[in-house]
Amino acid sequence: MIEKRALLTDLYQLTMAQAYLRSGIAGKEACFYIHFRENPFKGGYALSCGLEQIVEFVESYGFSDEDCEYVRSIEDATGHALFSDDFIDTLGGLRLSLDVDAAPEGSLIFAGEPVLRVMGPVMQCQLVETAILNIFNFQTLVATKASRICQVAKGPVAEFGLRRAQGPAGGLLASRAAYVGGCSSTSNVEAGKVFGLPVSGTHAHSWVMAHDSELEAFRSFAREFPTNSTLLVDTYNVAGGVKNAITVAREMEERGAELSAIRIDSGDLVWLSCMAREMLDDAGLDYVKIAASNDLDEYTIQSLNEQGAAIDMWGVGTKLATAWEQPALSGVYKLSATRNPGDDRWTAQLKISEQTAKTTLPGILAVRRYFDADGVYVGDMVYDEQLLPERDLIIDPNDELRRKDLSGFGYFSLLEPCVRGGRSVLPAKSVADIRNHALSDLARLHATNRRFLNPHTYPVGLDRALLDQRDALIRKARLID
Repeated sequence: MIEKRALLTDLYQLTMAQAYLRSGIAGKEACFYIHFRENPFKGGYALSCGLEQIVEFVESYGFSDEDCEYVRSIEDATGHALFSDDFIDTLGGLRLSLDVDAAPEGSLIFAGEPVLRVMGPVMQCQLVETAILNIFNFQTLVATKASRICQVAKGPVAEFGLRRAQGPAGGLLASRAAYVGGCSSTSNVEAGKVFGLPVSGTHAHSWVMAHDSELEAFRSFAREFPTNSTLLVDTYNVAGGVKNAITVAREMEERGAELSAIRIDSGDLVWLSCMAREMLDDAGLDYVKIAASNDLDEYTIQSLNEQGAAIDMWGVGTKLATAWEQPALSGVYKLSATRNPGDDRWTAQLKISEQTAKTTLPGILAVRRYFDADGVYVGDMVYDEQLLPERDLIIDPNDELRRKDLSGFGYFSLLEPCVRGGRSVLPAKSVADIRNHALSDLARLHATNRRFLNPHTYPVGLDRALLDQRDALIRKARLID
């Protein structure tokens, strides 16, 4: 779906690539990293997603003859060809030799730390930037939204946002990301096929309206799907709908079948669900579940549960597939080191800005994640692999007086090899494996970091040597002694 799409890029990546080639530095080695400046949804974390598609994109990267002809057709402002024939010939024969390291998909990640690193010839690093950010930013955003929703749902969450998603491709990847984030199923049949996701669904109000009566509609659906019937009871009147569902459930019992659930899609979900639960229980149908939908998100679900709603399952669409309230993740891709071919040592690079948040970090960046005796994460150290940490001490890059001593805690390296020499070294994992990793990783985050309102800030800091290197380069760039 995303692989073999070398033109999924911004024009300036191609113009820079030609300039790199013409200036003779296309083969200069570079190190870029992705980080984001703020945790999404004003929360305490993000959940990494999209790595599988990134690796597929890098491994299959290449310009087809048709791609090259399109690039050849692009004109400059004077009507002449923008790109040279020798550059287009280079694109036609290009195969990537990049190395990629990243946090395993489904891992907790935090603002201010490198979560993916790309190393190799600078021209190649530049050409893949836009697509990698596109894949990472969107799926990470939706996976994070899903994890927030699933944390408070207290029951399975089905994703069914395809009809409101950002186009067919966006809908497909949103379904995948939502499953990674904790959803139990999707209504998106194509996502079920492509990614092996569990698919689920009920029926629409139109099914009921197409019959002469609601009872007839329910009977017909239950006969057709005796092991998979969830009846939508709010087409006309919820109390009447539940009464008809009870009638059908009793008829199903006589045939040795069971009604799975009823679904309520409108109205006061607390009052209606409690009423429905009482009616079902009084009819001896305590096994019949109640599903709810209707523009739900984590805040609405949390409120419904706090009010005592009798809801067992949830269907979430628009506000999940579109990552409601935050249109994009602030992930950026920044150059942090360069070296000439044949050199042993990298030269750290840094971009400074009048905005402190936009000043980048220099070096071959990596992350240590520390954890306590119970396995709970306690802090992340960002460091330069060429300047190995001498102490387990992290320092706030914006306030040197804020620091945390992590001595005595265990740690592991967050970034793991994914691509070497342009070829995948990523261990084979199903989407279910990735989802399980996400759920177990989230369980290792302290509850204060997971809460929605004013979450406690998870400690991410710099190693002393990296901080000193950054400050020295800032002084040099600003000509400060």
